[in-house]
Amino acid sequence: MRWATFRESDRERVGLIVDDRIHALEPGAKLLDLLEDEGRKLAGFADMSSRDPFEVFELSAVALLPPVSRPPSVRDFYAFEQHVRTARQRRGLEMDPDWYELPVFYFSNPAAVIGDGADVPIPPGSSELDFELEVAAIVGLEGSNLDPATAERHIAGYCVMNDWSARDLQRREMKLSMGPVKGKDFATSVGPWLTTPDELEPYRSGRAFDLTMTATVNGVEYSRASLADIYWSFGEMLAYASRGTTLVPGDVIGSGTCGTGCILELSLVHGSEAYPWLKPGDEVTLDVEHLGRLTNRVVEGPPLTPLREPAE
Repeated sequence: MRWATFRESDRERVGLIVDDRIHALEPGAKLLDLLEDEGRKLAGFADMSSRDPFEVFELSAVALLPPVSRPPSVRDFYAFEQHVRTARQRRGLEMDPDWYELPVFYFSNPAAVIGDGADVPIPPGSSELDFELEVAAIVGLEGSNLDPATAERHIAGYCVMNDWSARDLQRREMKLSMGPVKGKDFATSVGPWLTTPDELEPYRSGRAFDLTMTATVNGVEYSRASLADIYWSFGEMLAYASRGTTLVPGDVIGSGTCGTGCILELSLVHGSEAYPWLKPGDEVTLDVEHLGRLTNRVVEGPPLTPLREPAE
């Protein structure tokens, strides 16, 4: 099943994607309200909607929103070894042995989650805007202190995710041991829809699924990888996230960037002239096989507001 959240006449709607149409539920329904069990409610509404939809919309005619428009939390992990190794090399660092023991993550901003087609303003004070090619799991069932096998059954579905990054802001803040902070605070694209786990089972491989992941900038391919290259499985990531706390329906669990999946990594290998930072007008498209295509355009952002008046 593929479920979409979309805007229709200034209202947030949700529906089942059937071919190139959305079989919408009644106004007022939200995907978050359908994520309280192990997919039984989603399956029941899908059956009802496919047989007797309340309304039908052409997929191409609606504005897609993030599947969960305001998730309770956003955790982004660091689960692809190639990306981690290359990024650490940029800073003159070897791989830390603890990375192979701890699937670390940071919390991002639920209020900054955006969907397919939304513009991404460059954050104030930044001149090094980057994309990050990722996959996200959406939690569908509450749980705490989970083991990896059980944790995977708590996943309602998967989406494409772009963890936009202001590399210059991130670099300064992380020197103070408090990053990424404003380096990640401004935008996270999630979408274009939620694909339920049963759709991906035929592609299971290694610790995830053999799904081709690509990123293009202005139609030029920058990145290509497979989700099967991931080191930490989503079950392991959810289990770690649930230690000593509770995961709730709608929580977003990002995979972290795949190998070659950002300009930071590409420029280190191939040079900054071949892979310059993003600028206003650039269009970034992330495409993950069987999960869909997520496109956003970079636009000029607001000016930097000083925190204090300059000393005389």
